[in-house]
Amino acid sequence: MNIHEYQAKALLRDYGAPVSDGRVVMRAEEAKTAAGELEGPLWVVKAQIHAGGRGKGHFKEAGAGEKGGVRLAKSVEEADEEARRMLGRTLVTHQTGPDGKEVGRIYIEEGSGIARELYLALLVDRQTSRVSFVCSTEGGMDIEEVAAETPEKILSFSVDPVTGYQPFHGRRIAFMLGLEGKQVKQCVALMGTLYRLFVEKDVEMLEINPLIVTDAGELKCLDAKMGFDSNALYRHGDIAALRDESEEDPKELAASKYDLNYIALDGEIGCMVNGAGLAMATMDIIKLHGAEPANFLDVGGGATKEKVTEAFKIITSDANVKGILVNIFGGIMRCDIIAEGVIAAVKEVGLEVPLVVRLEGTNVEQGKAIIDQSGLNVIAADDLSDAAAKIVKAVKG
Repeated sequence: MNIHEYQAKALLRDYGAPVSDGRVVMRAEEAKTAAGELEGPLWVVKAQIHAGGRGKGHFKEAGAGEKGGVRLAKSVEEADEEARRMLGRTLVTHQTGPDGKEVGRIYIEEGSGIARELYLALLVDRQTSRVSFVCSTEGGMDIEEVAAETPEKILSFSVDPVTGYQPFHGRRIAFMLGLEGKQVKQCVALMGTLYRLFVEKDVEMLEINPLIVTDAGELKCLDAKMGFDSNALYRHGDIAALRDESEEDPKELAASKYDLNYIALDGEIGCMVNGAGLAMATMDIIKLHGAEPANFLDVGGGATKEKVTEAFKIITSDANVKGILVNIFGGIMRCDIIAEGVIAAVKEVGLEVPLVVRLEGTNVEQGKAIIDQSGLNVIAADDLSDAAAKIVKAVKG
């Protein structure tokens, strides 16, 4: 689960990390009051969406101005004007895709004098199963280019969970970033704070870009992106309360309410499978036969008729879907339950695209009989390869 910048900064502030004072704005009429509560002479007005690259982004609608989603203002009135220009409009960045995301929140904060821009991130290293620090002297909007063109300017190392964070980790980062004097001590303390937040709140990714050295020689977290392990949210009611459902894919949001593991993709063949491994294999074999999967969808081993019905509805709600492949191996999951759910869903929402069903395992004969007797135009398949070939042929043909 991701959260907005202003929410991440509130967490950083609670843990004692240095951040600028700021105010969140939900309605245009609140902008002037919010800006007036902050000290000038410079204000920064930031669009709040779950995507990076806001500074280089652009707005779709005319009248939003040509500047990106991060703007400077030299007066309260100018900050108010910039906030009004961005609220309710669609911001497109390299991470949102061409459709962009609608800006429903604005964060106005006090400006900072910047002497240097640095990059810092903490993330879970899947290879070592440890928390890793990533840092670079080349912070700011062009960090992707730095990673691609000059990777030697990026330092990355993991922390042994037995010892946890130690001061030498912070000193290593400080020396890499070229910090000196009191900044080294600040860096050691800040890295310890961030590591503690990362572990205590089950964070998956924390990015500070840029981490700045101010004109006064102090370290400050000027931006913050934070994502959490969704499987650990039951332990953190305060974090779960920060969820902004308007930032999520409506199909993925609907799936989460029925405990379905669903991820939207860009292809044309919808998939409904039980088991993550089988779902991945199904997606692979669709690609092998020359098409692209429209989603990953694992209905789980204990799916009910109602859950299968909702899964089918979610798949058919995707306008990109040109065909559907149901691939079920009935171990814990019974094939007749899947068949009943598919039939119920088709009768409720209709079937306007080809549907291939492959069933195997527990109660497979009952499941096939239910589908055969339904009178629906369903293409039966004997095995996974046969199912993939048939759905791709139906879609392409």
